[in-house]
Amino acid sequence: MLFMTIFTYEPAQRDEVQKRAATQGTMIPEGAKEVGVWSALGAGRVFRVLEVDDPNIMFQATRAWSDLGKIEVVPVMDTGEVLKMLREG
Repeated sequence: MLFMTIFTYEPAQRDEVQKRAATQGTMIPEGAKEVGVWSALGAGRVFRVLEVDDPNIMFQATRAWSDLGKIEVVPVMDTGEVLKMLREG
């Protein structure tokens, strides 16, 4: 299953976020595959899509960053797959 995480941090946390990312990497747990990661230009937001089979892995993936900002986790699907499901009823 795919999950999008939206990590939002305050400007005061920017240096710590950058430091942690540089020294510890993205800290993606075993069992999760990173599909993609994007940063908002000029703002403290990072969007990441992870593929996981066990939702408990999402807890591990977000825990490493939760002290630095707010994290939203949203299950997502490819739009083409959703449209196909809707057509098939």
